[in-house]
Amino acid sequence: MNEDNINERISANPKYQHLVRTRSRYSWLMTILMLIVYYGYIALVGFNKEFLAKPLSDAGVTTLGIPIGVGVILFTIIITGIYVRRANNEFDVITAEIIKEVKQ
Repeated sequence: MNEDNINERISANPKYQHLVRTRSRYSWLMTILMLIVYYGYIALVGFNKEFLAKPLSDAGVTTLGIPIGVGVILFTIIITGIYVRRANNEFDVITAEIIKEVKQ
């Protein structure tokens, strides 16, 4: 089999077309969520410093901005893990099926 023929067969496969659409939508969704969280935090830093500067307690020096910032980092780790899990459990399985079908 030559490479052009393989590429054409993969591109014509309905599972491949579905995979590309699904993965693209999912990637954009995750990107938008991350941008909202990240730029939301940056907007708070830029436009509402007083809110972030509120102390967590009367005796402490830690402000509200610290746990929110940690939350942004944790959110990033969590959505990365969610994406990787879906990619490994769903997208990779579909990719293997497509490759198997094309090689037949």
